[in-house]
Amino acid sequence: MAKQIILNHEEAEIKLRRIAHQIYESNVNEKLVVLAGIVDNGYIVAKQIAHYLDNISDLEVELCQVFVDKKKPLNSIKTSISAQDYTNKSVVLVDDVMLSGSTLIYGVRHFLSVPLKSFKTAILIDRNHKKFPIKADFKGLSLSTSMNEHVEVIFKENKFEAYLS
Repeated sequence: MAKQIILNHEEAEIKLRRIAHQIYESNVNEKLVVLAGIVDNGYIVAKQIAHYLDNISDLEVELCQVFVDKKKPLNSIKTSISAQDYTNKSVVLVDDVMLSGSTLIYGVRHFLSVPLKSFKTAILIDRNHKKFPIKADFKGLSLSTSMNEHVEVIFKENKFEAYLS
């Protein structure tokens, strides 16, 4: 099956800017927000959202890498910052694509082990095949696909594109 582009670079930037605006609107009374990106692509998305937040707001953004074993999500989840650094803060968990929701829900579970001021999720592409009761609070594109189709988000040389194959 041939690759079909579902988001070109310009469209992806528009989606990410809109997500940044939504995050700012939901945190307008905050001084700091933690963007916790699931490694690898989720963290790249979080960095881009942080860039847009820097352009539109005075929010301080702390980036955090979230290490989830996507094949074995019950394994211990680690973050690049300590739990103390996000305790009582506003946290947004970020990933590129949500299929079943398993990666996101295990990431949420990790962050719920400490008290948070608020917790939201942001996804560039939501595929609508939930196995778990989780939703994206901020999403760039909602896409109905079959389970046989694959969505791939590619980030290279500051260029973002998403393909369906």
